[in-house]
Amino acid sequence: MISIRSLAPVLASTLALTIGTPAAHSATAPAPAQHQPVSYGQQYAITHVYVEPGSIPAFDHSWEATFGGTDFNNFNNVDVTPTPSSEAFSFVSSPVGDLSVFDFHTDAPYPFRQERTGWGVVDVDAAVKAAKRSGAYELVSPFNDVAGRDAIIQFPGGLNTQLWLNFTVPKLPKLTTVPENRVYITADTLRPFLSSYLRFTHGKVVEDKHTADAAEVGEAGKTMRRVSITSPFGKAVVFVTDGHLPTPYGQETTGYQVDNLDSTLAKATATGAKVLVEPHTANGRSSAVVKFPGGYVVEVHQNLS
Repeated sequence: MISIRSLAPVLASTLALTIGTPAAHSATAPAPAQHQPVSYGQQYAITHVYVEPGSIPAFDHSWEATFGGTDFNNFNNVDVTPTPSSEAFSFVSSPVGDLSVFDFHTDAPYPFRQERTGWGVVDVDAAVKAAKRSGAYELVSPFNDVAGRDAIIQFPGGLNTQLWLNFTVPKLPKLTTVPENRVYITADTLRPFLSSYLRFTHGKVVEDKHTADAAEVGEAGKTMRRVSITSPFGKAVVFVTDGHLPTPYGQETTGYQVDNLDSTLAKATATGAKVLVEPHTANGRSSAVVKFPGGYVVEVHQNLS
């Protein structure tokens, strides 16, 4: 399950690397001048979305009507895993985050479907070695496909991430707002998770609240530790809870920032999405949980200051 790699030629040379207008998107991304492992930019941390059979068109339409953006490189009956599989694929570029959308016709080989993002790196093999040095685990050893090279790692606490490198890396526009990786973790795994995650991503903690309002994750009247992180691979917010989470919390692996939550929800519901948790205020933001056609569950929030 690759994220950006599917923007490269996948089935034949006729599947050109073209995302949007050629002037804006078709140039090769410049090589970053940082130590390995390195991201090409936060827009290259691509969310992986697995939808119900036949629902890619409905998902793409609802997402784009809600957040803006365009879907590209829609393919059917492709195989982008190291073992045989067949799936439909769509890449969605939007101002709030880019997505690789998958509809599997066969069972997804383990551990695909469990990874939440694909991170672009300049050297997959070096990145896997760096991940293991940081305390992460190698779940899928590096492998080649028709578009590039990939692997899957797992950070302590169970966060799975795919690493990818296209033979030709597309130049993607910067995001209007950077999505958040929403990580639920227990107190006993917080330290090894942060140690590994921060070391690998070259990230930094921008906020660490020990008594944040747990109403943000459905536990009104409780407090929790809440850690916000930024890195070249994007943002992350870590919720340290007792695990007593009401549905649908924990299902939403990504949070999206918008300027107007009410209007965003109106656009979403008008195109088939369902509001699972109505807007509520906690920790300086108004947020809701939404389920898009095909089953993708997300948190959407508007900052209050």
